[in-house]
This record gives sequence, C-alpha cells and structure tokens, in this order.
Amino acid sequence: MSIGNKIAAVRRTLPAGVELVAVSKYHPAEAIREAYDAGQRVFGENRPQEMKAKHEILPRDIEWRMIGHLQTNKVKYIAPFVSMIESLDSERLAAAIDKEAAKNGRTIDCLLEIHVADEDTKSGWDYDELDAFVRGGGFDAYRNIRIRGVMGMATNTDDETVIRRDFMRLAECKRSLADCFGPEFDTLSMGMSDDYPIAVECGSTEVRIGSEIFGAREY
Repeated sequence: MSIGNKIAAVRRTLPAGVELVAVSKYHPAEAIREAYDAGQRVFGENRPQEMKAKHEILPRDIEWRMIGHLQTNKVKYIAPFVSMIESLDSERLAAAIDKEAAKNGRTIDCLLEIHVADEDTKSGWDYDELDAFVRGGGFDAYRNIRIRGVMGMATNTDDETVIRRDFMRLAECKRSLADCFGPEFDTLSMGMSDDYPIAVECGSTEVRIGSEIFGAREY
C-alpha cells in the first residue's frame, strides 16, 4: 500500500476534529514528499538538525512539529520555522524557547509534555510540579511562548487497561490546567500507531502516527 493510501486509511479511523501528525523522523525527504502529495501537511520530527535539513528542501507550507526530547542548545536550529514544540518538559527549556523565539520575532506554540507512564525513561513534567509552576505564574515571564495544551505517552505495554489509565490521566491533567490558560489551550496530543484508537476514545485531539504510515524506521 502506498504512503498516500496509508494516510487515507488512518484518516478514515479518525473522528472529525482529531488532527493527524505524520511522524516522519528517520524517514527520507522523498517519503515526506509522497505524504505531502497525498495532502498531508503536518509532520513530526524528534531531531532538530534533521528537521532543519528537511525544512530546507521541502515545501514551505509544511507544519513542522517537534515531538522528541529537545535539548536547550538545539532550540536555535528550529526556532525560525517550527510550527509547534510538543515536548516542552522543563522550565529551562521554556526559557530557551522563549529566548530563541524572541530572537526570531516569533511566538512559538508549545505543548506541555507530562509524564504519566510507568517508565522512568520517558520524559515530561511531574504533574504536581507543573501545576505548582503554572499556578505560580511561571509562564508569565515568557512572552514568546503560547501554551496550546498537553502531550504525553502511555506506558509501553499490551495491557489496554494501563494504556487507558494513562490517557485518562493526561486528559484530566489538561482539564485541570485549562483555567490557567486561554481558549487557545485546546490540544491534547496523545496516541501513536499502536494505541491511538484508545487515545481517541479518551479525548485526544491530535494523534502522532509514524510506522502505520511510513513503515519501519530507517536509522
């Protein structure tokens, strides 16, 4: 099945209002171009230099989303063009994004990555720490960041009960924080190739699908 047909197949499973981010990390520009020609415009990457290189050779109306852990010293590579940074996971990173966004005369949309999985290897804010930071006005100093919602990953398991628990927890985190932000706090990014149907049932507004569209990763 072609990449275009795979995108169409995924779209048929998504309710209205759920955005598809095609996760193109580790895949060549040619594969992204094929997805683009099939109508896909939003792509997710997790390495800043790779995203920058692809941005330079692919159509300019692509929306690039940073979905992987982002080091503060790498923000500069993507700040001029990135559509959204979905992996804002610390105060240090917020400060770095704000600084680079200001340098580029931009306001950068971000999602708060929250750790809910039963795995220490996954990144993200501890919710209690994030809640205290937000309610203490922690983001008020960052005028070049716009917080659009939350992002997270479920535990890597075949146990659907655990996966559903994690997604429900993320949805609750978003509801709890909503009164601290404006109406633009509208995004709940959760769900990947293996678990996105459960995420959608739990209220996801954006799914991040890679292997279902592009096949196995090319490292």
